[in-house]
Amino acid sequence: MIDLPASQASNRIVALLAAEESRTLDFKRISAKHKGIIETTCAFANSDGGLLVIGIGDAKDQEAAGKSASRLFGIEENAEAFDDLRRLTMQRFAPAVKGIHWLRVPCTLRTGQQGHVVLLRIEKSADVHSIIGNGTWTRMDRSNRELAASEIVELAYQRGVRTAVNELVPVNLALLVTPAWRTFIAVRGLKTGTASEQLQRIGLADVLGSEMLPTRAAVLLFAEDPGSLLAAQGTRADLRIMVYSGKSASAEAVPNLRKTPLTIRGPLIEQIDEAVRTVLRELDGGLTPASSGFKTRHVYPERVVKEAIVNAVIHRDYRLNRDIFVRIFDDRIEVESPGTFPGNITPGNIARAGSNARNPLIAQNLREFPSAPNIDAGEGVKMMFAEMAAAKLYPPKYQQHTEGAVESVTVTLLNLARPSMWDVVNDWIDRNGPIANGKLREISGLDTLAASRQLRHWVAQGVLVALPAASRQQATYTKSELLGVVTDSLSSEMDNDLEN
Repeated sequence: MIDLPASQASNRIVALLAAEESRTLDFKRISAKHKGIIETTCAFANSDGGLLVIGIGDAKDQEAAGKSASRLFGIEENAEAFDDLRRLTMQRFAPAVKGIHWLRVPCTLRTGQQGHVVLLRIEKSADVHSIIGNGTWTRMDRSNRELAASEIVELAYQRGVRTAVNELVPVNLALLVTPAWRTFIAVRGLKTGTASEQLQRIGLADVLGSEMLPTRAAVLLFAEDPGSLLAAQGTRADLRIMVYSGKSASAEAVPNLRKTPLTIRGPLIEQIDEAVRTVLRELDGGLTPASSGFKTRHVYPERVVKEAIVNAVIHRDYRLNRDIFVRIFDDRIEVESPGTFPGNITPGNIARAGSNARNPLIAQNLREFPSAPNIDAGEGVKMMFAEMAAAKLYPPKYQQHTEGAVESVTVTLLNLARPSMWDVVNDWIDRNGPIANGKLREISGLDTLAASRQLRHWVAQGVLVALPAASRQQATYTKSELLGVVTDSLSSEMDNDLEN
Protein backbone atom coordinates (compact mmCIF):
# COMPACT_ATOMS: atom_id res chain seq x y z
CA MET A 1 0.00 0.00 0.00
CA ILE A 2 1.24 3.49 -0.92
CA ASP A 3 1.01 6.42 1.52
CA LEU A 4 0.13 9.87 0.21
CA PRO A 5 2.48 12.58 1.54
CA ALA A 6 0.86 14.69 4.24
CA SER A 7 1.52 17.86 2.19
CA GLN A 8 -0.92 16.62 -0.47
CA ALA A 9 -3.48 15.04 1.83
CA SER A 10 -5.53 18.08 2.85
CA ASN A 11 -6.56 19.02 -0.70
CA ARG A 12 -7.35 15.40 -1.48
CA ILE A 13 -9.64 15.07 1.55
CA VAL A 14 -11.43 18.32 0.64
CA ALA A 15 -12.03 17.03 -2.90
CA LEU A 16 -13.33 13.70 -1.61
CA LEU A 17 -15.75 15.30 0.84
CA ALA A 18 -17.06 17.56 -1.95
CA ALA A 19 -17.68 14.63 -4.32
CA GLU A 20 -20.98 12.78 -4.63
CA GLU A 21 -21.44 9.05 -4.98
CA SER A 22 -21.87 7.98 -8.59
CA ARG A 23 -21.48 5.06 -10.93
CA THR A 24 -17.71 5.28 -10.44
CA LEU A 25 -17.41 6.62 -6.87
CA ASP A 26 -18.55 5.09 -3.57
CA PHE A 27 -17.89 5.77 0.13
CA LYS A 28 -17.84 3.02 2.80
CA ARG A 29 -17.05 2.83 6.48
CA ILE A 30 -14.98 -0.12 7.60
CA SER A 31 -16.99 -2.88 9.27
CA ALA A 32 -16.36 -6.42 10.45
CA LYS A 33 -18.42 -8.07 7.68
CA HIS A 34 -17.08 -6.10 4.68
CA LYS A 35 -20.18 -7.06 2.66
CA GLY A 36 -20.70 -3.65 1.08
CA ILE A 37 -17.03 -3.13 0.23
CA ILE A 38 -16.66 -6.56 -1.36
CA GLU A 39 -19.85 -6.10 -3.40
CA THR A 40 -18.76 -2.66 -4.63
CA THR A 41 -15.33 -4.00 -5.59
CA CYS A 42 -17.02 -6.73 -7.64
CA ALA A 43 -19.49 -4.23 -9.16
CA PHE A 44 -16.77 -1.76 -10.20
CA ALA A 45 -14.67 -4.51 -11.81
CA ASN A 46 -17.73 -5.78 -13.71
CA SER A 47 -18.72 -2.27 -14.83
CA ASP A 48 -16.43 0.61 -15.79
CA GLY A 49 -14.13 0.59 -12.78
CA GLY A 50 -14.27 3.11 -9.98
CA LEU A 51 -12.90 4.59 -6.79
CA LEU A 52 -13.99 3.14 -3.44
CA VAL A 53 -13.19 5.44 -0.50
CA ILE A 54 -12.87 3.49 2.75
CA GLY A 55 -13.19 5.36 6.02
CA ILE A 56 -15.51 8.14 4.84
CA GLY A 57 -19.21 7.69 5.53
CA ASP A 58 -21.81 8.53 2.91
CA ALA A 59 -24.09 11.59 3.11
CA LYS A 60 -26.31 10.13 5.84
CA ASP A 61 -23.28 10.05 8.15
CA GLN A 62 -22.97 13.84 7.95
CA GLU A 63 -24.25 15.14 11.29
CA ALA A 64 -25.20 18.64 10.20
CA ALA A 65 -25.27 20.75 7.08
CA GLY A 66 -21.83 22.17 6.37
CA LYS A 67 -20.05 19.68 8.64
CA SER A 68 -18.80 17.23 6.04
CA ALA A 69 -15.74 16.47 8.20
CA SER A 70 -18.09 14.55 10.49
CA ARG A 71 -17.98 11.80 7.82
CA LEU A 72 -14.28 11.13 8.50
CA PHE A 73 -14.37 7.89 10.51
CA GLY A 74 -11.08 6.54 9.12
CA ILE A 75 -9.92 2.95 8.88
CA GLU A 76 -8.98 3.24 12.56
CA GLU A 77 -12.69 2.78 13.32
CA ASN A 78 -11.97 -0.94 12.98
CA ALA A 79 -8.26 -1.48 12.30
CA GLU A 80 -8.39 -5.28 12.59
CA ALA A 81 -11.26 -5.46 10.12
CA PHE A 82 -9.26 -3.41 7.63
CA ASP A 83 -6.35 -5.86 7.75
CA ASP A 84 -8.84 -8.67 7.14
CA LEU A 85 -10.34 -6.77 4.19
CA ARG A 86 -7.06 -6.69 2.28
CA ARG A 87 -6.83 -10.47 2.58
CA LEU A 88 -10.45 -10.94 1.47
CA THR A 89 -9.98 -8.85 -1.69
CA MET A 90 -7.45 -11.46 -2.83
CA GLN A 91 -9.56 -14.51 -1.86
CA ARG A 92 -13.27 -13.81 -2.30
CA PHE A 93 -13.51 -13.35 -6.08
CA ALA A 94 -13.69 -15.88 -8.89
CA PRO A 95 -11.73 -15.21 -10.97
CA ALA A 96 -9.46 -13.02 -8.86
CA VAL A 97 -9.75 -9.28 -9.42
CA LYS A 98 -6.30 -8.10 -10.48
CA GLY A 99 -6.66 -4.39 -11.16
CA ILE A 100 -6.80 -3.20 -7.53
CA HIS A 101 -4.65 -0.34 -6.17
CA TRP A 102 -4.47 0.99 -2.59
CA LEU A 103 -3.58 4.50 -1.43
CA ARG A 104 -3.59 5.57 2.23
CA VAL A 105 -4.36 9.25 2.90
CA PRO A 106 -3.66 10.84 6.33
CA CYS A 107 -6.35 13.10 7.77
CA THR A 108 -7.85 14.49 10.96
CA LEU A 109 -10.78 12.29 11.97
CA ARG A 110 -14.17 13.42 13.26
CA THR A 111 -12.87 12.78 16.79
CA GLY A 112 -10.00 15.23 16.32
CA GLN A 113 -7.43 12.41 16.32
CA GLN A 114 -5.08 11.67 13.45
CA GLY A 115 -5.99 8.76 11.21
CA HIS A 116 -6.31 7.62 7.61
CA VAL A 117 -8.79 6.99 4.85
CA VAL A 118 -7.92 4.57 2.07
CA LEU A 119 -8.64 4.95 -1.65
CA LEU A 120 -9.26 1.63 -3.35
CA ARG A 121 -8.98 2.05 -7.13
CA ILE A 122 -10.63 -0.81 -9.05
CA GLU A 123 -9.99 -0.99 -12.79
CA LYS A 124 -12.57 -2.16 -15.30
CA SER A 125 -11.81 -5.84 -15.78
CA ALA A 126 -11.62 -7.92 -18.94
CA ASP A 127 -13.29 -10.78 -17.01
CA VAL A 128 -16.64 -11.28 -15.30
CA HIS A 129 -16.19 -11.67 -11.54
CA SER A 130 -18.36 -13.29 -8.89
CA ILE A 131 -18.10 -13.18 -5.12
CA ILE A 132 -17.65 -16.70 -3.82
CA GLY A 133 -20.93 -17.56 -2.14
CA ASN A 134 -22.48 -14.15 -2.81
CA GLY A 135 -23.31 -13.73 -6.50
CA THR A 136 -22.20 -11.49 -9.36
CA TRP A 137 -22.62 -7.72 -9.05
CA THR A 138 -22.63 -4.71 -11.33
CA ARG A 139 -22.74 -0.97 -10.71
CA MET A 140 -25.76 1.30 -11.18
CA ASP A 141 -25.82 5.09 -10.74
CA ARG A 142 -25.16 5.08 -6.97
CA SER A 143 -25.62 1.50 -5.84
CA ASN A 144 -24.83 -2.11 -6.70
CA ARG A 145 -27.12 -4.72 -8.24
CA GLU A 146 -26.83 -8.50 -8.25
CA LEU A 147 -27.12 -10.03 -11.71
CA ALA A 148 -29.43 -12.89 -12.67
CA ALA A 149 -27.98 -15.88 -14.54
CA SER A 150 -29.10 -14.57 -17.95
CA GLU A 151 -27.53 -11.17 -17.20
CA ILE A 152 -24.22 -12.82 -16.32
CA VAL A 153 -24.22 -14.53 -19.72
CA GLU A 154 -25.00 -11.18 -21.40
CA LEU A 155 -22.14 -9.51 -19.54
CA ALA A 156 -19.78 -12.28 -20.63
CA TYR A 157 -20.70 -11.57 -24.26
CA GLN A 158 -20.29 -7.82 -23.79
CA ARG A 159 -16.84 -8.28 -22.28
CA GLY A 160 -15.74 -10.71 -24.96
CA VAL A 161 -15.30 -13.52 -22.43
CA ARG A 162 -17.77 -15.32 -24.69
CA THR A 163 -18.10 -14.56 -28.38
CA ALA A 164 -20.89 -15.37 -30.80
CA VAL A 165 -18.51 -16.08 -33.67
CA ASN A 166 -17.33 -19.30 -32.00
CA GLU A 167 -20.87 -20.73 -31.96
CA LEU A 168 -22.11 -23.30 -34.46
CA VAL A 169 -24.89 -22.14 -36.81
CA PRO A 170 -27.28 -24.19 -38.99
CA VAL A 171 -25.80 -23.24 -42.37
CA ASN A 172 -25.04 -25.71 -45.18
CA LEU A 173 -21.27 -26.06 -45.45
CA ALA A 174 -21.52 -26.21 -49.24
CA LEU A 175 -22.45 -22.50 -49.18
CA LEU A 176 -18.99 -21.70 -47.82
CA VAL A 177 -17.07 -23.22 -50.72
CA THR A 178 -16.68 -19.88 -52.48
CA PRO A 179 -13.87 -17.95 -54.18
CA ALA A 180 -13.00 -16.47 -50.79
CA TRP A 181 -12.65 -19.98 -49.33
CA ARG A 182 -10.51 -21.18 -52.23
CA THR A 183 -8.22 -18.15 -51.89
CA PHE A 184 -7.95 -18.77 -48.16
CA ILE A 185 -7.04 -22.47 -48.35
CA ALA A 186 -4.42 -21.79 -51.03
CA VAL A 187 -2.62 -19.31 -48.78
CA ARG A 188 -3.27 -21.35 -45.62
CA GLY A 189 -1.82 -24.47 -47.21
CA LEU A 190 -4.85 -26.71 -46.61
CA LYS A 191 -4.30 -29.40 -49.25
CA THR A 192 -5.99 -32.56 -47.99
CA GLY A 193 -9.51 -33.52 -46.96
CA THR A 194 -12.93 -32.16 -47.78
CA ALA A 195 -13.96 -28.57 -47.05
CA SER A 196 -15.81 -29.69 -43.89
CA GLU A 197 -12.75 -31.60 -42.66
CA GLN A 198 -10.49 -28.64 -43.37
CA LEU A 199 -12.81 -26.25 -41.55
CA GLN A 200 -12.94 -28.58 -38.57
CA ARG A 201 -9.13 -28.88 -38.44
CA ILE A 202 -8.74 -25.12 -38.07
CA GLY A 203 -11.56 -24.70 -35.53
CA LEU A 204 -14.15 -23.23 -37.91
CA ALA A 205 -16.58 -26.18 -37.88
CA ASP A 206 -17.56 -29.06 -35.60
CA VAL A 207 -20.07 -31.87 -35.21
CA LEU A 208 -23.36 -31.13 -33.48
CA GLY A 209 -25.41 -34.28 -33.04
CA SER A 210 -24.76 -36.12 -36.29
CA GLU A 211 -24.22 -33.02 -38.47
CA MET A 212 -21.10 -31.04 -39.24
CA LEU A 213 -21.87 -27.33 -38.82
CA PRO A 214 -19.78 -24.21 -39.40
CA THR A 215 -19.10 -21.59 -36.77
CA ARG A 216 -20.56 -18.14 -37.26
CA ALA A 217 -16.99 -16.99 -37.95
CA ALA A 218 -16.73 -19.38 -40.91
CA VAL A 219 -19.96 -18.02 -42.40
CA LEU A 220 -18.72 -14.45 -41.97
CA LEU A 221 -15.34 -15.21 -43.50
CA PHE A 222 -16.38 -17.23 -46.55
CA ALA A 223 -20.10 -17.00 -47.43
CA GLU A 224 -21.09 -14.87 -50.42
CA ASP A 225 -23.84 -13.20 -48.37
CA PRO A 226 -23.29 -13.93 -44.65
CA GLY A 227 -25.89 -11.38 -43.56
CA SER A 228 -28.70 -13.22 -45.33
CA LEU A 229 -27.58 -16.62 -44.02
CA LEU A 230 -27.41 -15.36 -40.44
CA ALA A 231 -30.69 -13.44 -40.55
CA ALA A 232 -32.54 -16.55 -39.34
CA GLN A 233 -30.56 -16.24 -36.07
CA GLY A 234 -31.73 -12.64 -35.69
CA THR A 235 -28.36 -11.05 -36.46
CA ARG A 236 -26.88 -8.94 -39.23
CA ALA A 237 -23.47 -8.85 -40.85
CA ASP A 238 -23.53 -6.00 -43.38
CA LEU A 239 -21.99 -2.53 -43.52
CA ARG A 240 -23.82 0.64 -44.64
CA ILE A 241 -22.28 3.87 -45.90
CA MET A 242 -24.29 7.09 -45.53
CA VAL A 243 -23.15 10.41 -47.04
CA TYR A 244 -24.92 13.46 -45.55
CA SER A 245 -25.29 17.05 -46.65
CA GLY A 246 -24.23 19.25 -43.76
CA LYS A 247 -22.95 18.54 -40.28
CA SER A 248 -25.82 16.50 -38.85
CA ALA A 249 -28.45 13.96 -39.86
CA SER A 250 -31.83 15.62 -40.36
CA ALA A 251 -34.74 14.33 -38.28
CA GLU A 252 -37.21 15.44 -40.95
CA ALA A 253 -39.26 13.08 -43.13
CA VAL A 254 -36.88 13.62 -46.07
CA PRO A 255 -33.33 12.81 -44.91
CA ASN A 256 -30.48 15.12 -45.92
CA LEU A 257 -28.55 12.40 -47.74
CA ARG A 258 -26.44 13.31 -50.75
CA LYS A 259 -27.00 9.92 -52.34
CA THR A 260 -28.73 6.61 -51.73
CA PRO A 261 -27.15 4.72 -48.81
CA LEU A 262 -24.85 1.92 -49.93
CA THR A 263 -25.05 -1.52 -48.32
CA ILE A 264 -21.87 -3.59 -48.55
CA ARG A 265 -22.22 -7.35 -48.27
CA GLY A 266 -20.01 -10.37 -48.78
CA PRO A 267 -17.18 -12.15 -46.95
CA LEU A 268 -15.57 -9.93 -44.34
CA ILE A 269 -12.33 -9.48 -46.28
CA GLU A 270 -14.34 -8.16 -49.24
CA GLN A 271 -16.52 -5.97 -47.00
CA ILE A 272 -13.41 -4.31 -45.57
CA ASP A 273 -11.80 -3.76 -48.97
CA GLU A 274 -14.96 -2.42 -50.60
CA ALA A 275 -15.86 -0.18 -47.65
CA VAL A 276 -12.37 1.34 -47.49
CA ARG A 277 -12.30 1.93 -51.26
CA THR A 278 -15.77 3.50 -51.23
CA VAL A 279 -15.09 5.83 -48.31
CA LEU A 280 -11.71 6.97 -49.66
CA ARG A 281 -13.31 7.59 -53.06
CA GLU A 282 -15.95 9.78 -51.44
CA LEU A 283 -13.33 11.72 -49.53
CA ASP A 284 -11.03 12.16 -52.52
CA GLY A 285 -13.89 13.68 -54.50
CA GLY A 286 -14.52 16.28 -51.82
CA LEU A 287 -17.89 17.31 -50.41
CA THR A 288 -19.79 20.50 -51.16
CA PRO A 289 -21.28 21.96 -47.96
CA ALA A 290 -24.82 23.17 -48.53
CA SER A 291 -24.16 26.39 -46.64
CA SER A 292 -21.21 27.66 -48.71
CA GLY A 293 -21.17 25.94 -52.09
CA PHE A 294 -17.43 25.33 -51.74
CA LYS A 295 -15.94 21.87 -51.58
CA THR A 296 -14.56 20.56 -48.30
CA ARG A 297 -11.30 18.65 -48.58
CA HIS A 298 -11.10 15.79 -46.09
CA VAL A 299 -7.58 15.33 -44.79
CA TYR A 300 -7.70 12.27 -42.54
CA PRO A 301 -4.71 9.93 -42.94
CA GLU A 302 -5.74 6.96 -45.10
CA ARG A 303 -4.39 4.49 -42.53
CA VAL A 304 -6.67 5.96 -39.86
CA VAL A 305 -9.81 5.64 -42.00
CA LYS A 306 -8.94 2.06 -42.87
CA GLU A 307 -8.17 1.11 -39.28
CA ALA A 308 -11.49 2.53 -38.05
CA ILE A 309 -13.38 0.37 -40.56
CA VAL A 310 -11.25 -2.73 -39.91
CA ASN A 311 -11.81 -2.44 -36.16
CA ALA A 312 -15.56 -2.04 -36.61
CA VAL A 313 -15.76 -5.22 -38.70
CA ILE A 314 -13.44 -7.35 -36.56
CA HIS A 315 -14.59 -6.28 -33.08
CA ARG A 316 -18.35 -5.88 -33.56
CA ASP A 317 -20.72 -8.03 -31.52
CA TYR A 318 -22.15 -10.42 -34.11
CA ARG A 319 -25.06 -11.38 -31.85
CA LEU A 320 -26.75 -8.03 -32.43
CA ASN A 321 -29.33 -7.21 -35.06
CA ARG A 322 -27.70 -4.07 -36.41
CA ASP A 323 -25.36 -3.20 -39.28
CA ILE A 324 -22.12 -1.25 -39.07
CA PHE A 325 -22.71 2.36 -40.13
CA VAL A 326 -20.11 4.63 -41.74
CA ARG A 327 -21.49 8.18 -41.80
CA ILE A 328 -19.72 10.91 -43.75
CA PHE A 329 -20.56 14.52 -42.87
CA ASP A 330 -19.02 17.79 -44.04
CA ASP A 331 -16.81 18.00 -40.95
CA ARG A 332 -16.28 14.42 -39.81
CA ILE A 333 -16.58 10.67 -40.32
CA GLU A 334 -18.40 8.45 -37.83
CA VAL A 335 -17.93 4.68 -37.76
CA GLU A 336 -20.51 2.95 -35.54
CA SER A 337 -20.07 -0.71 -34.63
CA PRO A 338 -22.68 -2.83 -32.77
CA GLY A 339 -21.63 -3.87 -29.26
CA THR A 340 -19.89 -2.28 -26.28
CA PHE A 341 -16.16 -2.02 -25.66
CA PRO A 342 -14.81 -5.54 -25.06
CA GLY A 343 -12.42 -6.44 -22.27
CA ASN A 344 -11.27 -3.61 -20.01
CA ILE A 345 -11.40 -0.92 -22.71
CA THR A 346 -13.12 2.41 -21.94
CA PRO A 347 -13.31 5.69 -23.87
CA GLY A 348 -10.82 7.09 -21.38
CA ASN A 349 -8.10 4.42 -21.71
CA ILE A 350 -8.39 3.30 -25.33
CA ALA A 351 -5.62 5.64 -26.50
CA ARG A 352 -3.21 3.91 -24.09
CA ALA A 353 -4.61 0.38 -24.06
CA GLY A 354 -5.35 -0.02 -27.78
CA SER A 355 -8.04 -2.46 -28.87
CA ASN A 356 -9.10 -5.74 -27.28
CA ALA A 357 -10.07 -8.55 -29.65
CA ARG A 358 -13.69 -9.58 -29.11
CA ASN A 359 -13.51 -12.11 -31.95
CA PRO A 360 -10.01 -13.69 -32.07
CA LEU A 361 -11.24 -16.42 -34.44
CA ILE A 362 -12.05 -13.79 -37.06
CA ALA A 363 -8.88 -11.75 -36.51
CA GLN A 364 -6.62 -14.82 -36.71
CA ASN A 365 -8.12 -16.09 -39.95
CA LEU A 366 -8.37 -12.72 -41.69
CA ARG A 367 -4.59 -12.56 -41.44
CA GLU A 368 -4.37 -15.62 -43.70
CA PHE A 369 -5.83 -13.84 -46.72
CA PRO A 370 -3.56 -12.22 -49.28
CA SER A 371 -3.49 -8.43 -48.74
CA ALA A 372 -4.79 -8.96 -45.21
CA PRO A 373 -6.20 -5.91 -43.44
CA ASN A 374 -3.90 -4.08 -41.06
CA ILE A 375 -4.29 -6.14 -37.86
CA ASP A 376 -1.55 -4.95 -35.52
CA ALA A 377 -2.35 -6.96 -32.39
CA GLY A 378 -3.80 -4.04 -30.48
CA GLU A 379 -1.47 -1.38 -31.91
CA GLY A 380 -3.87 -0.10 -34.57
CA VAL A 381 -5.78 2.26 -32.25
CA LYS A 382 -2.54 3.73 -30.91
CA MET A 383 -1.47 4.27 -34.53
CA MET A 384 -4.72 6.17 -35.18
CA PHE A 385 -4.02 8.61 -32.36
CA ALA A 386 -0.41 9.06 -33.49
CA GLU A 387 -1.35 9.59 -37.15
CA MET A 388 -4.07 12.13 -36.32
CA ALA A 389 -1.62 14.01 -34.10
CA ALA A 390 1.02 13.99 -36.86
CA ALA A 391 -1.58 15.42 -39.25
CA LYS A 392 -2.36 18.13 -36.66
CA LEU A 393 -5.95 16.93 -36.36
CA TYR A 394 -8.00 16.30 -33.24
CA PRO A 395 -7.58 12.79 -31.78
CA PRO A 396 -10.14 10.07 -32.58
CA LYS A 397 -13.15 10.46 -30.32
CA TYR A 398 -14.66 7.22 -28.96
CA GLN A 399 -18.14 7.01 -27.47
CA GLN A 400 -20.06 4.05 -26.08
CA HIS A 401 -23.85 4.11 -26.45
CA THR A 402 -25.74 1.86 -24.03
CA GLU A 403 -29.13 3.56 -23.82
CA GLY A 404 -30.50 2.66 -27.27
CA ALA A 405 -32.21 -0.52 -28.43
CA VAL A 406 -28.85 -1.86 -29.64
CA GLU A 407 -25.60 -1.01 -27.86
CA SER A 408 -22.79 0.37 -30.00
CA VAL A 409 -19.42 2.09 -30.08
CA THR A 410 -18.75 5.07 -32.36
CA VAL A 411 -15.37 6.48 -33.34
CA THR A 412 -15.47 10.01 -34.77
CA LEU A 413 -12.70 11.47 -36.92
CA LEU A 414 -12.95 15.27 -37.02
CA ASN A 415 -11.91 17.00 -40.25
CA LEU A 416 -10.64 20.00 -38.28
CA ALA A 417 -7.13 21.27 -37.78
CA ARG A 418 -6.20 21.07 -34.13
CA PRO A 419 -4.91 24.32 -32.58
CA SER A 420 -1.34 23.85 -31.37
CA MET A 421 -2.42 24.77 -27.84
CA TRP A 422 -4.64 21.66 -27.74
CA ASP A 423 -1.58 19.50 -27.06
CA VAL A 424 -0.75 21.60 -24.01
CA VAL A 425 -4.33 21.60 -22.72
CA ASN A 426 -4.78 17.89 -23.41
CA ASP A 427 -1.63 17.09 -21.44
CA TRP A 428 -2.60 19.46 -18.61
CA ILE A 429 -6.01 17.78 -18.15
CA ASP A 430 -4.41 14.32 -18.18
CA ARG A 431 -2.04 15.34 -15.39
CA ASN A 432 -4.17 17.71 -13.32
CA GLY A 433 -7.86 17.16 -14.03
CA PRO A 434 -10.49 19.69 -15.20
CA ILE A 435 -9.29 23.06 -16.53
CA ALA A 436 -10.80 26.50 -15.96
CA ASN A 437 -10.64 29.71 -17.98
CA GLY A 438 -7.99 31.16 -15.69
CA LYS A 439 -5.67 28.18 -16.08
CA LEU A 440 -6.13 28.22 -19.88
CA ARG A 441 -5.12 31.91 -19.89
CA GLU A 442 -2.08 31.07 -17.80
CA ILE A 443 -0.77 28.29 -20.03
CA SER A 444 -1.79 29.77 -23.40
CA GLY A 445 -1.35 33.52 -23.08
CA LEU A 446 -4.93 34.17 -24.27
CA ASP A 447 -7.04 36.90 -22.74
CA THR A 448 -10.30 36.14 -20.93
CA LEU A 449 -12.61 36.48 -23.93
CA ALA A 450 -10.32 34.55 -26.28
CA ALA A 451 -9.96 31.75 -23.71
CA SER A 452 -13.75 31.59 -23.34
CA ARG A 453 -14.21 31.40 -27.11
CA GLN A 454 -11.60 28.65 -27.35
CA LEU A 455 -13.24 26.62 -24.59
CA ARG A 456 -16.66 27.01 -26.24
CA HIS A 457 -15.14 25.94 -29.56
CA TRP A 458 -13.72 22.78 -28.01
CA VAL A 459 -17.08 22.05 -26.37
CA ALA A 460 -18.87 22.54 -29.70
CA GLN A 461 -16.48 20.10 -31.37
CA GLY A 462 -17.15 17.53 -28.66
CA VAL A 463 -13.57 17.23 -27.37
CA LEU A 464 -14.33 19.01 -24.07
CA VAL A 465 -17.39 19.02 -21.81
CA ALA A 466 -18.35 21.70 -19.30
CA LEU A 467 -18.81 20.54 -15.73
CA PRO A 468 -21.68 21.72 -13.51
CA ALA A 469 -20.82 25.04 -11.82
CA ALA A 470 -22.55 27.67 -9.73
CA SER A 471 -21.73 30.36 -12.32
CA ARG A 472 -20.06 30.77 -15.70
CA GLN A 473 -17.02 32.32 -13.99
CA GLN A 474 -16.53 29.12 -11.98
CA ALA A 475 -16.94 26.74 -14.96
CA THR A 476 -14.37 24.00 -15.48
CA TYR A 477 -13.91 21.65 -18.40
CA THR A 478 -12.61 18.15 -18.98
CA LYS A 479 -12.13 15.86 -21.96
CA SER A 480 -15.34 14.39 -23.30
CA GLU A 481 -14.27 10.80 -22.68
CA LEU A 482 -13.90 11.52 -18.95
CA LEU A 483 -17.58 11.62 -18.06
CA GLY A 484 -17.26 10.56 -14.40
CA VAL A 485 -15.45 13.83 -13.92
CA VAL A 486 -14.88 14.00 -10.17
CA THR A 487 -13.95 10.35 -9.95
CA ASP A 488 -11.71 10.55 -12.99
CA SER A 489 -9.88 13.55 -11.57
CA LEU A 490 -9.37 11.79 -8.24
CA SER A 491 -8.39 8.57 -10.00
CA SER A 492 -5.93 10.43 -12.21
CA GLU A 493 -4.35 11.98 -9.13
CA MET A 494 -4.17 8.54 -7.53
CA ASP A 495 -2.52 7.08 -10.64
CA ASN A 496 0.15 9.81 -10.45
CA ASP A 497 0.68 9.01 -6.76
CA LEU A 498 1.11 5.31 -7.53
CA GLU A 499 3.56 6.01 -10.37
CA ASN A 500 5.63 8.39 -8.25
